[in-house]
Amino acid sequence: MIRTLVILATLVSIGACGGGDGPALSPEALQDPAKCMECHPKHYDQWSGSMHAYASVDPVFVAMNKRGQRETNNQLGTFCVQCHAPMAVALGLTDGTNFDPATLPATANGITCYFCHDVASVAGDHNNPLKLALDSTMHGALKNPVASPAHHSVFDPLMDSDTNNSEMCGSCHDIVSPAVPGHGPGGVTLERTFAEWKSTFFSDAEPTHHLSCGGCHMPASSDVVADAPTLNVPLRPFGFHEHLWPAIDQAVTPFPNAPTLATEIGGILGPSVGVIGPAEPGTNIPTGGICVDAGNTGEISVRMDALSVAHTWPTGATQDRRAWLEVIAYDASNAVVFSSGVVPDGTDPDDIAAADPSMFTMWDRPFKADGSPAHFFWDVDHEDTTHHLKQPVTLNVNDPAFDHSSTQVFVVGAKRAQIDHITTRVRIRPYNFALLNDLISSGDLDPAILAKVPTLDVEGTVETWTAATVNTVSGCND
Repeated sequence: MIRTLVILATLVSIGACGGGDGPALSPEALQDPAKCMECHPKHYDQWSGSMHAYASVDPVFVAMNKRGQRETNNQLGTFCVQCHAPMAVALGLTDGTNFDPATLPATANGITCYFCHDVASVAGDHNNPLKLALDSTMHGALKNPVASPAHHSVFDPLMDSDTNNSEMCGSCHDIVSPAVPGHGPGGVTLERTFAEWKSTFFSDAEPTHHLSCGGCHMPASSDVVADAPTLNVPLRPFGFHEHLWPAIDQAVTPFPNAPTLATEIGGILGPSVGVIGPAEPGTNIPTGGICVDAGNTGEISVRMDALSVAHTWPTGATQDRRAWLEVIAYDASNAVVFSSGVVPDGTDPDDIAAADPSMFTMWDRPFKADGSPAHFFWDVDHEDTTHHLKQPVTLNVNDPAFDHSSTQVFVVGAKRAQIDHITTRVRIRPYNFALLNDLISSGDLDPAILAKVPTLDVEGTVETWTAATVNTVSGCND
């Protein structure tokens, strides 16, 4: 599956390093990220540890492209690399077949500074429709850029995270499958983050609620945007935007700034989902997200809410991801009375689904034409896209869609009387092991990668219900 790392480029920095009609470096010189580092060391340092920089050297991506080209007799062409190494395609350095990032210069590896800051137009809404000027003018989000000998500059509304409509990010993060004769028919929406965002109230033009991709994944701070000592660059209030783009994916091989990115991922992932109840009428106070029915049925219910995301959860390459709810009920001696979603390390939740039919799982189910599961996007005929948390689409409390939560009910019956406390957490992995093992078995992926796949806990879903403190009326952990 194409690995589009969550979130491509409402970049803002380099547009502040130059201005006016002074001298400029050639496009060929500006295409090297190391040249950007001379004026923008902070941005370069962040970018160099981001999944944008990693996009073309990611061994899972390289293995997927290699496998896909072989199985389709090279019919995939540049479909994968146009997103993971777009400058290599723009400069005619690869046709996608026999792709090897080690053979590419720094100007063409990954999603580079130049690729985002030289965009002249956006010609569509999926599969990287960005058109480059291939000139020496860098586009940015800051008005009145300071003159620089490095490049010309222009303010571009497409890159203004406060007001843009996420076209640049979104058009690369929505992926529609190609038609591959003998495989999938094409036209399947494999990734829908941009379309999901457009359905939310965050896409509203009204400034109070508008929030672009960059607004979440490129937080702003007040700083100078260029650090070159020869430039008279002013401090820009909220003008410095981070260039790490934390989401869910991390490098699975040694890569710069890995601990920093891991910390940032935890920071954006933690509040994204909560195990929490709805606010009581007339208040802003939510009830508990874990409730236990004291009746004969002995039901445990867990309510999950995507609190701070402007898309479904998870999003992106959700066919490859695995997210699930873990619920464990204990008696007073801490012995397990009931559990669901307890997935052993190195095991996919799919593998225990038959023994745990009430497990709440979150990922897309892709299928071939014959209804069998599809591991690879070129084989996908159709998908079941109903297994994830819904995005917030309205602020109208009278609209049925206002409550976009999901509740899972577990029937424990007579075991209810033994329950003293219950714990919950939502867990997520960027890849499933079945996919990786398939790539390993075909010789396309190093088996050592398996041990590098993290299992992350969503902090906002780590909750505990206790019989001693429960609300005796609602049965919930208020």
